[in-house]
Amino acid sequence: MPEDHVKIKKFEQKEWIKENISYHKDSGNWAWIYHRITGIALIGYLFLHIYSLSTLTGGREVFESKMQSFTSPLFMALEWILLIFVLFHSLNGIRIVLVDWADGARYHKTLYRISWIAGIILFLAMGYIMFSHEILKLFGK
Repeated sequence: MPEDHVKIKKFEQKEWIKENISYHKDSGNWAWIYHRITGIALIGYLFLHIYSLSTLTGGREVFESKMQSFTSPLFMALEWILLIFVLFHSLNGIRIVLVDWADGARYHKTLYRISWIAGIILFLAMGYIMFSHEILKLFGK
C-alpha cells in the first residue's frame, strides 16, 4: 500500500511570523487587528483615567491642580487622538453587530468603509469643537 498521507506541517515560530506578516490582509483582517489594538489602548486609558481620578483622595486643591494640567493644549491634542481609538472601536463594534445580527456579511466591506467615513467626519468635527477657541485666541477675534 503506497503511503499517500499528507505530511503535517511543523510549527516553526520564525516561519509563522514571516508567513503572517507577509499574508495579504483584506478589510476584515485589518478591522479585526485595529479593533484589538484600540481595545487594548482603551483599557490602558481606563487605568490612566482611574489613576488621575485618584487625586480626589488628596482633597479639592490637589485634584483641581491636577485637572488644570489636563487643560493644556498638549493634553487636548492627546484627547483628540484618543478620540480616534474611541471612534474606531465603537463604530467597528456597531459594524460587527450589524454583520452578525442584521445579515450584514454580504455588505461588510461597505459597512467598513462607511464606519471609516463616519469616523473621519466625527473626528474632524470634534477637532473643530475642541480647538476652535484656541484658534480664535491665536488669530485674535
